[in-house]
Amino acid sequence: MSEGQRRGPARRALIAGGVVAATGAAIPLVSSALGGGAGGGARTPGAAEAVPAASRSSSPAPAPPPVRTAPPTPYRRPRSDDRPNILLVLTDDQPKETDWALRQTVDWLGGDGVEFARAHANTPLCAPSRASVMSGRHAHNHGLLDTRHPHHLDQRTTVQRRLHEAGYRTGLFGKYLNFWPTGQNPPHFDEWLLQEPVRYYNGHYNDNGTVRTIPGYNTTVIKDRALAFMEASRVDRRPWFAFVATRSPHEVNIAERRYAHTRVPEWEGRPSVFEPGKADKPPFLRAARHSFGQGKALREAQLRTLLSVDDAMRDFRDKLRALGQLENTLVIFTSDHGLCWGDHGWLRKSVPYRPSLEVPFRLSWPARGLDTGRTDDRLTGLVDLAPTFLDAAGLPPDPGHDGHSLLDPRNDRTYLLAEWWWNQQDPKPIHTWASYIGKAEQYTEYYRTRLDDRGRPTKGDGRVLFREYYDLHTDPYQLTNLLHRADAGQERRLGIEGLARELAAARRS
Repeated sequence: MSEGQRRGPARRALIAGGVVAATGAAIPLVSSALGGGAGGGARTPGAAEAVPAASRSSSPAPAPPPVRTAPPTPYRRPRSDDRPNILLVLTDDQPKETDWALRQTVDWLGGDGVEFARAHANTPLCAPSRASVMSGRHAHNHGLLDTRHPHHLDQRTTVQRRLHEAGYRTGLFGKYLNFWPTGQNPPHFDEWLLQEPVRYYNGHYNDNGTVRTIPGYNTTVIKDRALAFMEASRVDRRPWFAFVATRSPHEVNIAERRYAHTRVPEWEGRPSVFEPGKADKPPFLRAARHSFGQGKALREAQLRTLLSVDDAMRDFRDKLRALGQLENTLVIFTSDHGLCWGDHGWLRKSVPYRPSLEVPFRLSWPARGLDTGRTDDRLTGLVDLAPTFLDAAGLPPDPGHDGHSLLDPRNDRTYLLAEWWWNQQDPKPIHTWASYIGKAEQYTEYYRTRLDDRGRPTKGDGRVLFREYYDLHTDPYQLTNLLHRADAGQERRLGIEGLARELAAARRS
């Protein structure tokens, strides 16, 4: 795609006196492409704990459980390359505007990293999004379109396979793919603690091939195993890739006991929560009636579960520092997709609106010079993760990748594709959709298509049922669909014909 003008949608949250309020004003984002530091280009580089948030519970926190160190691996060789370790922390259903619960994380990756301010899930549904993270492919290319058919993902396309075959020690800790059989080992990982189904307390895990119940809180259990995996690098000098996937902050939200009653800052909502009329929205959304109160309660529950994720990030930072590996570890913190807090009457993901699609996304790699607290305004998708990891490891990208490495500042795009399929979990019509997300505009088409029992899009004729267009500069909360009752002349002025062509091409590519 050609390089487009750098323009981001206006948004900024003001945090004052514990109150979060959306401004609704057009405030441009800071734009800074990745570059500089050691290495400068996109190839292989050369070789204080934060104060807890004052508003957390004042009762003393219990001592953390001891870290269980994994037995030394029989594989031995001195570190013969300067490839970085790679730590991916992927939360579940975490929208933006959750930084209050992640003060230690922001202190680390905000002060010593890069924030990608326009990061998006390419499919706002857990398993398809995670498959995009692993494969670098859009869902229509990797084939996992719902949450019930994990084996549709071709495991030969995954980044863990490429890294494992290139000599990386690989580990998975936490959630993998929905409906993955608990007793089946995840391919291309040397170590794993896989939980399915996912529970907050006393979960059922596949622990390196042994299925058992492990007492304790999900975030703490998988954190301790990830720390043990890192600790093993004292004797195994291979670079490592750790995929840490928390249950938090997915519903049903159960906070760690010490944070169960933590006071959360008040929230005044945002204009999309108090939308005065929805006649210009698709039929299923017109019928949505979730309230501000429901959204506020969900937000509070999510923030409380994220406090434990923040503690895990603190411990990861401390462990990397103790191992002398903080400088040459590429760390990425993000979520599989966002979530609506009553926006447009909706209290879920699965819709083509910013709270559902946008995700927090922070990256740090001091040895590469990516530790200066910058903001990068490039359009970013979760399909970019796998190419970025391969680039960091000095490996060529997969020809099938739809994403690109974020380490090369020349890699930018004029628009991003997002897509979603109406599946068996939703008996009421939601409709399949695809969306063109541009620098300053978003165009969405809804289709008469539904997945069959095998998770394939065979039902329906694919006809376009509804369309939306939003000017993200003047209407960041997506309140006014400019295609509602638009005539042919208005559509020409908006460039709808060209956008429709671009969207169709993206769906075919």
